[in-house]
Amino acid sequence: MHITKVVVKNYRCLRDSTTVLNDTLSVIVGNNECGKTTLLEAIHLALSGQLNGRPLIVELHPYLFNQEVVLQYISALRAGKKPPLPDILIELYFADVPELAKFKGINNSLREDVPGVKLSIEFDEANKDSYASYIADPSLVRTIPVEFYSYKLRAFTDNDTTPRAIPIKSSLIDASTIRNGVAANRYVVDIVKSSLSNKDQVDLALSYRLMRDRFLDEKKVAAINAELAKKRGSVSNKSLTISLDTSSRTSWETGVMPQLDDIPITLVGKGEQSSVKVKLSLETSADSHLVMVEEAENHLSHSNLNALIEHISKNRGNRQLLITTHSSYVLNKLGIESVLLFGKAGSMTLKQLTPETKDYFLKLPGHDTLRLILAERTILVEGPSDELIVQAAFNRRHGKMPLQAGVDVIAVRALAFKRFLEIANLLNLKTDVVTDNDGDIDALREKYKGYLEKERIKIHYDNDVGCRTLEPQLLKANGISVINAILGTQYQTDAELLAYMENRKTDVALKFFKTEMPWTAPAYIEEAIG
Repeated sequence: MHITKVVVKNYRCLRDSTTVLNDTLSVIVGNNECGKTTLLEAIHLALSGQLNGRPLIVELHPYLFNQEVVLQYISALRAGKKPPLPDILIELYFADVPELAKFKGINNSLREDVPGVKLSIEFDEANKDSYASYIADPSLVRTIPVEFYSYKLRAFTDNDTTPRAIPIKSSLIDASTIRNGVAANRYVVDIVKSSLSNKDQVDLALSYRLMRDRFLDEKKVAAINAELAKKRGSVSNKSLTISLDTSSRTSWETGVMPQLDDIPITLVGKGEQSSVKVKLSLETSADSHLVMVEEAENHLSHSNLNALIEHISKNRGNRQLLITTHSSYVLNKLGIESVLLFGKAGSMTLKQLTPETKDYFLKLPGHDTLRLILAERTILVEGPSDELIVQAAFNRRHGKMPLQAGVDVIAVRALAFKRFLEIANLLNLKTDVVTDNDGDIDALREKYKGYLEKERIKIHYDNDVGCRTLEPQLLKANGISVINAILGTQYQTDAELLAYMENRKTDVALKFFKTEMPWTAPAYIEEAIG
């Protein structure tokens, strides 16, 4: 059993989003504030009825509603119109399997005949008189009156249901936030508690209660209480004493502190806290069909991240796993074919990549896959010297560095160009390639066959086979005197200067990058940065 699709409307930053999930593993990537965390939260909310660990009715507040929709509602209200109150909709589409047959129907926004559930947060018509009074003076309306709302959970059969009745159970692991003090302790205690049998929990609660009872028998405590008893009449007509709180049957949960090597878990390193949270949650969520992990890479070194990703891969079993990340390593290690490029309108997958390209990125996780996926525009170059020249030329042309303009310049190996272009083509990403002609134009055109006519992919090179690489191209564009001045050399012939440049490629490019002297970028580079 798994979730195939998620529709979210008017919930937080997701105004109208449709996301198709992979059956087993979905690695969700996207820019900050695009709604990745909101998507996981919405899924967990619809399955559990819980938000921030508490029932939805307790956590219901105006800021759950998409603010664009709220502002449109208020604007229309103040314009003298009678707009309907916004509502929130979260739909989970399940795999069509016999175990979920009683949830199958067409009561969903896509009118698909599949199993699923829908959570709606909507205006309760029983409050229409109170609402009329609330909007009597529209100028006083500042937000959504959630007091007049109720929520309903229905199956796609249009029958009411409850989280307990839904066979698919979820675990939401937030490794992006390390809480301090009581909250962090409670988080781990809740996980530990779920791994204990009922007998273990009863034994622990009784032991904790006996420990509190013995507290009052301590001579020093008894002496203090005797002194406090003398204040009867001055501070209260009742006796004042101190004791441990015994009001809660399971109060061990608030009094017990998990420890690692005898150190309270809230005082160990944040990386260790993060790793423990993820691993404990995986260990204790065996009954969950869906495990969601928020930014597992937080606070972890590369080696510890590697160990955690290996642990996740081995221990998730047959459960559906959703994991958000900003790490290329996480993306490639878990499988680039599982990536979901996520935005506020929905997602796209990379399942259509060729097996060779998927295998390439899986074996070489150091490559900056996410830089390509997340950039507004990318310029791919062959090496560090080309990267420096392109960056400097861009800055001279536009008065800002490429990243300041949303352009990422990425140096990749020659054999990797087509791997990156396959992703760029699938996702329709604006991508430019700056490449040497290596003295063979026909071979170059054959290499990039299939990409030369793409609208959003451009291959930039020079047709002069006499200038095979970057250094002779710079010499052709600027002349010997300009380059001597930039490099601080005094060569008399082009051949001597070129030999010097080719033996010191990166040093030469760095001097071009740093110089204040005017110089000209080769024409094919000017085309790429335009």
